[in-house]
Amino acid sequence: MEFLSSTFTSYMALVPVTLSQSLILAFVVMGIMIPFRTLHFPDLTSEGAYPLGGCVCGVLIAAGVNPALAIVAALLCGFLAGCCTALIHLRFRIHTLLAGILMMTMLYSINLRIMGKSNLSIFGSDSVYNWAPFVTPGFPASKIIIAGIIGAGVFLALNWFFKTEKGTALRAVGSNPAMAEAQGISVWVSTIVGVGLASAFSATSGALMVQSQGFADVNMGLGILINGLAALMIGEAVVGKQSVFRQLLAPFVGAIIYYQLVSLCLAAGMPPPDLKLATGLFVLAMLALPSLKRGRGAGGTPAREKFRE
Repeated sequence: MEFLSSTFTSYMALVPVTLSQSLILAFVVMGIMIPFRTLHFPDLTSEGAYPLGGCVCGVLIAAGVNPALAIVAALLCGFLAGCCTALIHLRFRIHTLLAGILMMTMLYSINLRIMGKSNLSIFGSDSVYNWAPFVTPGFPASKIIIAGIIGAGVFLALNWFFKTEKGTALRAVGSNPAMAEAQGISVWVSTIVGVGLASAFSATSGALMVQSQGFADVNMGLGILINGLAALMIGEAVVGKQSVFRQLLAPFVGAIIYYQLVSLCLAAGMPPPDLKLATGLFVLAMLALPSLKRGRGAGGTPAREKFRE
């Protein structure tokens, strides 16, 4: 009983912090969802675009640039990185995963060049979180408000865009590229814009996180892809993906639930190094669940027995 009480107390103390982090990292989940679900373009650029946005933002803020303009610059750099990944795939016919790995690897060196060192502190500098109304700057509440406002704006903008002619064309390319091309839709343009947009969101998340934690690091994207996939799986399991609205809502819902699960594990005493193992096992379980359900619905006949038949 005492263990449950202490776990609950520790968990409640972590909720505001993890909620603010989840709203910031929801943009990475969005950056993973768009290529994987909308374009059917498995892409790993997010793991490089996330620190890219953070490094660009950190350097600009250290130079005295307005924090909002620093986020815009990070977004544009992320968009350019995503466009390069799409071009590598389209122009040289390199598999999407390999193109993403190549871009992610190159971005590591680019991030080092941008900052001139492996990490950069911007403690005490102005940030967009200082602009939150009615709350004390620097506290989780200010981060929740600002990240929530930006997230709501992105959600509404994407929900509108994907229902326009251009957005429908982009979704058509993801569903059936040959049919889309037969209808006069440019597969190249839609793919480049879609992957660029996804990486732009990942870079925006990195910029927001750097302003939140007060420093930038070239290794800040390590493992962010598996965390984003876990959050996406949870979101899709909770809200579904049968419509544009649900598919766009899944990254935000999934990110919030996933990071609350992480805080619960930490409150229960799980060592931080074990979180990666727990995340990997959870993603594996979420991926395996549909096939297990299908097998049970078909009478649970093992594949080996079906082969014998």
